[in-house]
Amino acid sequence: MKSIYRFLIKPKKERYNNTIELNGQELIINTRIETFESVSKNAIVEIVPEAFKTKIKPGDEVIVHHNVFRRFYDMKGKEKNSASFFKDDLFFCDIEQIYLYKSNNSWKTNLNYCFVKPLKNDNKMTLEKEKPLKGIIKYSNDKLSSNGIKSGDLITFTPNSEFEFIIEGERLYCMKSNDIAIRHERKGNEEEYNPSWAHCG
Repeated sequence: MKSIYRFLIKPKKERYNNTIELNGQELIINTRIETFESVSKNAIVEIVPEAFKTKIKPGDEVIVHHNVFRRFYDMKGKEKNSASFFKDDLFFCDIEQIYLYKSNNSWKTNLNYCFVKPLKNDNKMTLEKEKPLKGIIKYSNDKLSSNGIKSGDLITFTPNSEFEFIIEGERLYCMKSNDIAIRHERKGNEEEYNPSWAHCG
C-alpha cells in the first residue's frame, strides 16, 4: 500500500483517553465522544507520503491533531468517524496535523511548531496559578534555532496562540514559531507549572 500526499497512521493505544489511574484504580473521566480534550493524540506512523521528503519514518510515534481520531454525531444523531478515517484502525493525516515525532527515543518538532512549558505564577496578588503568556522552550525548531531561540530559553508568546498537550506526563503548550514574541534572559528562579493531574494516565 502506498500514499501520495498523506500519512497513514493508527492510534498508539485507543482513539480516546477516557480513563486515568488513581491510587491503583482506573477512573473514568469522560463518556462523551464530543469532548476533544479526551481524544488521543498519540499515533504510530504506518506509511509516509511519497510526494515529499520527511524525516518522519514508518514506526515513529507522532503527536497529532485531535480531529484525526475524533468521532462525532451527524444531524440524525448517528455516530460518525472523522473524515480522516480510512479503514479498521488506520487514518489519513496531513503533514500539518503532525506536531511532534519521536526519533531515536527523542521528541522532535515537525514543520514550524514548537512546545513551551508554562511557569508558576509568582504574583501573590492573583489566584491564577500560571504565569500568563510566559514559558520555557521545551522543544524548539530549526527556524527558532536559526534566530538564537533554543530549548531552555525563557520566552513570551502571543495571546491565544497556545494549545495544550500532555507529553509523557508533562503539560506543554504547542504553538508556531511566529507566536514566540520575546526572548528573555533567565534569572534562574523560574518554576515550571505542571499540575499533578498531568501525571495521571
